[in-house]
Amino acid sequence: MVLIADGTPINVTCREENGFRLDAGDLEAAITPRTRWLLLNSPSNPTGAAYSEIQLRPILEVLKRHPHVWLISDDIYEHLIYDGLPFVTPAQLEPSLRSRTLTVNGVSKAYAMTGWRLGYGGGPKELIAAMAVVQSQSTTNPSSISQAAAIAALSGPQDFLIERRIAFQRRRDIVVDGLNAINGISCRRPEGAFYVFANCAGLIGRHTADGSVIDSDAALCRYLLERHNVAVVPGSCFGLAPYIRLSYAASEANLIEAIGRISAAAMELS
Repeated sequence: MVLIADGTPINVTCREENGFRLDAGDLEAAITPRTRWLLLNSPSNPTGAAYSEIQLRPILEVLKRHPHVWLISDDIYEHLIYDGLPFVTPAQLEPSLRSRTLTVNGVSKAYAMTGWRLGYGGGPKELIAAMAVVQSQSTTNPSSISQAAAIAALSGPQDFLIERRIAFQRRRDIVVDGLNAINGISCRRPEGAFYVFANCAGLIGRHTADGSVIDSDAALCRYLLERHNVAVVPGSCFGLAPYIRLSYAASEANLIEAIGRISAAAMELS
């Protein structure tokens, strides 16, 4: 999207030792006079990392020192956050940044309405007006059916969100505990979303039964898919290796089966 807009995307690595969260010092070092936006996703895809107020404050302090940088806060996993961690968003915490903050959200994740293709944003009036000009010449508008469905989702009973959050947290724990029991894999327990981002460094360099070398996270993903029928995504696709991303938006039975297959696949490596 940045390239389409004739921008140059700059990726700032969010390291595992920092909980896969953006370090304020790394952000400060990456900002130049040509920087226009910071795109921040919490809870995030692919790691599931989320920011508490204490962890988000240093990021906002950096932005306050650079008034030419605007912020896109991607809150799409707002309702999928676990262990009692309160959800926070930048425009809520720092009113002084509201004039250059675009908060984006949608009904795809928490409300399981992916196919309805409806998202929304809140921000300064002049920015929203400019966005409308672009959208009106590209996708025209969301369908009336999607709009009606989203109104029903957002204004109707919300108690099911708690049930869904509890179910997802249980699935998260099944996957994290299962992966951490596998020799060669370590998995941080994410705060939100429905992904785990597991470190597979302990399996890199091992050999399959036919003598092939698992020389990267992508090779491990191919091995899991082709030999054990488990589909995961290499962390290198997201700019960080060697990791694998696994979505736990599936039934507990399927997740337990998948973890069993990954365990068996790891044990076959030498």
